[in-house]
Amino acid sequence: MTFDDLLHKIGDFGKYQRRIYFFLCLPAISCALHKLSGVFILAKTDYRCQLPGEPDNASYGLPPDIMNKSYPFDYKLDHFSSCKMYDTNFTEAYYSSNITANQSIACHRWIYDRHDFQNTAVMEFNLVCDRAWYKGTADSMLMVGVMLGSIIFGYLSDRIGRKNIFVISVLLQGISGCGMAFTQEYWSFTFLRVLVGASTSGLYLAAYVIGLEFVSSKYRMVVGVVIQMFFSVGFLLTSGFAYAFHENWRYFQLAITIPTLFYTTYYWFVPESVRWLLANGKQDKAVQILQKVCRVNGVDISGKDIVEILECDIEKKLTVNADDQPKASFFDLFKHPVILKRSIIIMLLWFVNSTAYYGLSWSTSNLGGNQYFVFNLFGIVEFPAYIFLLATLNKWGRKINISGFLILAGLALLATLAVPKTNTWMVIFFAMMAKMSITASYGAVYVYTAEQFPTVVRNMGLGVGSFFARIGGIVAPYINNTSEIWVNMPLVVYGGLALLVGVWSLVLPETLNRKLPDTIEDLIAMSEKKYKRVLINDPATNGDVKKDKNKY
Repeated sequence: MTFDDLLHKIGDFGKYQRRIYFFLCLPAISCALHKLSGVFILAKTDYRCQLPGEPDNASYGLPPDIMNKSYPFDYKLDHFSSCKMYDTNFTEAYYSSNITANQSIACHRWIYDRHDFQNTAVMEFNLVCDRAWYKGTADSMLMVGVMLGSIIFGYLSDRIGRKNIFVISVLLQGISGCGMAFTQEYWSFTFLRVLVGASTSGLYLAAYVIGLEFVSSKYRMVVGVVIQMFFSVGFLLTSGFAYAFHENWRYFQLAITIPTLFYTTYYWFVPESVRWLLANGKQDKAVQILQKVCRVNGVDISGKDIVEILECDIEKKLTVNADDQPKASFFDLFKHPVILKRSIIIMLLWFVNSTAYYGLSWSTSNLGGNQYFVFNLFGIVEFPAYIFLLATLNKWGRKINISGFLILAGLALLATLAVPKTNTWMVIFFAMMAKMSITASYGAVYVYTAEQFPTVVRNMGLGVGSFFARIGGIVAPYINNTSEIWVNMPLVVYGGLALLVGVWSLVLPETLNRKLPDTIEDLIAMSEKKYKRVLINDPATNGDVKKDKNKY
């Protein structure tokens, strides 16, 4: 009997696991709050140049005749310039005359529309005009932190344990998150966002892995998807916090950070992963946890029986590992054409899903309409996406879900090109459909990636895919900044990428209910066997399999 058999005996997903799993899902809410808070902390509002003599607290609105005499009209963006004003003395005599200035100059002080947001980091640090790219950089650096956190905390979780990484990440998020609320200049603010991003990776990764390693393979897909639904709950709560604290972004930042400190209590009641304890020779602690699982789940197994099963499982693994087999390396992902093709497409799948998911989530202010309402719509559509995924992933397969949803997202986003500028809600509708599709595709890509690679490089494949997802998150804010040039540009870029990669991913094989390869040689053999079978069934080849195989 193996550990998986023991887990089945004491409860695949019993009362104890369900209780712990619920608490482990809650940190996903905090991770969503911090990853998406930039939509409101760095909210883009209308602004204009501050005219000479105007007080800092002047209202944004001006009469049309004053606007016409003060600012040049930007025909490309179809509104008065927000970054230039006419070079004139702005005297009362000038405004009463019929003369209009024709020379403009760049401005360095602005008046902001504070109707929806009283104060944001964009207003405070003046991240507009030639400094507009600083806004994108702040979001990109958050994702740089997410990438660094996934690498560093992923490595350390295998070294010092998932539970220790969880606690460290909680403390890091609490300290850096609160520190952000007191920063007085842009670069300190951005550096702390890097640390917050890193903490979200450590927190989510540790909670996800502990929860996953406490259930049998039968429930892993459900466990993996449900925790992402808690992330969607955090998506919705973000706008609630933002609305409650719209007077000042610093209060908002404190409000989403302070509850994180509650997770420090997990140290006393959330157990370490039993699989990690066994892998690191801590069998006594593992047995204690398993005895508690048995007690809560109402299963009668003695500690002695648990020890015997675990020792038997360890001996089997030692016997398997004793074989002198060469270890696979990172470069094995690119050596053979079969695995090279899979690696490239998987990397693109992660990149496009992440870019489109975060890009659309962060771009709600560019779509028009009420920002809080539109943001909530983008969060609500995630729930039917995950529910549909749970219902179809093991029925329709992985390929049709991922490729189909990407293609649907691409078509929906490109359809916005045909929508008139005045029809804001039609644009929002298509963007919302795309967000739902991307969410479903992103939720399935974890499982699909693990099943595309052989056992010897499976973790490496997941790691490379995750790395490209972080690259996508880093690039997304800069793509959103292209809305300054053309408002539809981000949607077109995301739509084109989703459609292209969605179609290309159709060449990958379906993995539902298929035997997974253990080695790269197995993968190559399975691929060639499949190719032969196609040739044999094709009357056009006249049974000349050898000739066509050589072409392959």
